[in-house]
Amino acid sequence: MYTIATVVGARPQFIKASALSRLFSVHSKIREILIHTGQHYDLQMSDVFFRDLELPRPHFNLEIGSHDHGKQTGLMIQKLEEVLDEIQPNAVMVYGDTNSTLAGALTAAKKHIPIFHVEAGLRSFEKNMPEEINRILTDHMSTVLFCPTSTAIHNLKNEGLFHHDKLPHSINQPGIFLTGDIMYDVALYYQHKAETESLILHQLNLQPNSFFLVTIHRSENTDNRLKLALLVELLEKIASYFQLPVVFPIHPRTQKMIHEFELFDKLKKLSNLVLTNPLSYLDMIQLESNSRLILTDSGGVQKEAYFFKKPCYVLRKETEWVELLEQKKARLWMYDNQKALADIEELITIDNENFAAVFGDGMAANRILSIIENEILFNEP
Repeated sequence: MYTIATVVGARPQFIKASALSRLFSVHSKIREILIHTGQHYDLQMSDVFFRDLELPRPHFNLEIGSHDHGKQTGLMIQKLEEVLDEIQPNAVMVYGDTNSTLAGALTAAKKHIPIFHVEAGLRSFEKNMPEEINRILTDHMSTVLFCPTSTAIHNLKNEGLFHHDKLPHSINQPGIFLTGDIMYDVALYYQHKAETESLILHQLNLQPNSFFLVTIHRSENTDNRLKLALLVELLEKIASYFQLPVVFPIHPRTQKMIHEFELFDKLKKLSNLVLTNPLSYLDMIQLESNSRLILTDSGGVQKEAYFFKKPCYVLRKETEWVELLEQKKARLWMYDNQKALADIEELITIDNENFAAVFGDGMAANRILSIIENEILFNEP
């Protein structure tokens, strides 16, 4: 039996892992051991996602919780090392670009365990972002890199990482594969379930295609008083100018900093603003698929906007998902809120049917499994 230790810790990783975990659970030669670092640790940010996505309960929960980047990553490495020593996996699988991703990869690399990186090769070219550092380091430690787009493969080549046909793959001779985006698999799989089970539109008294959806969670926005004040001002301008509800499921970090910077009173007075607690995955994709436009600093939500053929206003000055900009389905926020209104007005007039299939065909998980079977399992001694 080939044992894969999957390291997850944040809600985007729960989403991505669900597609492959479903395939691993019925595979005769693969055993998956799920390790939750506890990076997202409360019910709304963690448990509800395991329930909605039908993920198996983690075999290990490290319960790390929230800390500064260095301490959080260090604690993860310490506990992951103990777990990996206990279970002795054949490979470690990591997803995306969080501290859990980096900790899983670094621990495995130091113990000479092969690393499979799903969503490899993304670059925003902004190294001040913690996620960018996590991506680069993880890619350069990985044995097999599963890339969602051709742009991701191009980025790896520019950094000197090329596909090696020689087996077995190693940190020095990695395998690099174009698979499509695994989040697209999940969005397609759960869209019908969300339509039939989610009551969020009724609960919030929303009409399809008649509201904006906003998410804000990145530290470069939440931990900067000026940027967060500008974002609150932007929500005020949008709600007033477009006269449509603006639905804002507020992330715990964002809520904490809005209070700390004394912006909450201003926020809650905004007309047309609908504040909610963090939502389940099914409620989120129901809102995304029925929104008029999505504003977000989340990489995952940017893609989901595209999957559901919705324009996206990216609340950052750069994005790793350059395909959205190339397809003219997204614009970047350059801290100019007057220009933001004009950009959003243009975005909501675009053709919602002309969304090219730049993220694959919704079969990324099957493709990844096939690569593992053909490149790894069939070449095991």
